[in-house]
Amino acid sequence: MDGPDRPSDRYDTPNEAATELIEELLARFVGAFGAVRDTVLDPDMTQKVDRMSRENLNEFGYDPFGYSPEYVKKVLPFLAVIYRHYFRARVYGIENVPAEGRAMLVSNHSGQLPFDGAMIGASMVLDADPPRMVRAMVERWVPTLPFASVFMARCGQVVGTPENCRELLADDNCILVFPEGANGISKTFDKRYQLQRFGNGFMRLALETDTPIVPVAVVGAEEQAPSLYNWKALAKMLGAPAVPITPLLPILGPLSVLPLPVRYHILYGEPIRFEGSANDDDGEVGRRVKTVKRAVSELIEKGLATRDGVFR
Repeated sequence: MDGPDRPSDRYDTPNEAATELIEELLARFVGAFGAVRDTVLDPDMTQKVDRMSRENLNEFGYDPFGYSPEYVKKVLPFLAVIYRHYFRARVYGIENVPAEGRAMLVSNHSGQLPFDGAMIGASMVLDADPPRMVRAMVERWVPTLPFASVFMARCGQVVGTPENCRELLADDNCILVFPEGANGISKTFDKRYQLQRFGNGFMRLALETDTPIVPVAVVGAEEQAPSLYNWKALAKMLGAPAVPITPLLPILGPLSVLPLPVRYHILYGEPIRFEGSANDDDGEVGRRVKTVKRAVSELIEKGLATRDGVFR
């Protein structure tokens, strides 16, 4: 995607951009306290989780992948505050996601930390009717993280192996995949909203399981933690997919990757069904992948045209 119209270019001076950023940060933090209280006490949070499928739970309340509805009830109010009051997410076309049966959401990926996946999941619980649990596919290195691995498993996220995807789709789950992988989430700011290479694996699984694909675009996450440089050597030493160097790194250190209060725009396209065999050659599968990539790109363009500012 060449040269999208970026509303951030409307500022006449850097001071104007900095002033708006400071005002947005103060407004978000001041309003957060009341929002947390009201949302945590909102009985609708518990009802939404109860309305989602509770199948395949063992006697302790966990499914085979470690998902716990009771755990999600405790986390959802805080996630709702981030979704509604920090990122102030706007959602378009969510009715395109099938209300039941297997489905595969295919989205662009960005932002250094996977808040985009969390916000897609939040939109499907908080704004979809009926609410639907989304099982996001995470990178293989996530289980090596001491606390985050348990948290993500309890919230329903799964390591993105073909075997895990097949099992979830066989049980008619809705899964979320990011075909760009680590190359998408760790992009530097100069490559924002430029889709990276899509892998073919998701398409082979969709063909094998006869699963409709719903293209998804997230606009806003690219600006939440602008990366100037990816320190690949250090990332390799740490076993991480990337070590982003952000403008605030000298001041905040590792906290510099925490997101700015951008506004999220989440766009869902119409489901696409593909015919063919999962064993087709890479050229045939790749042509179908390009169709999905083009659909995601068009949604990104639509989202960029919709917003009138990074924080608005």
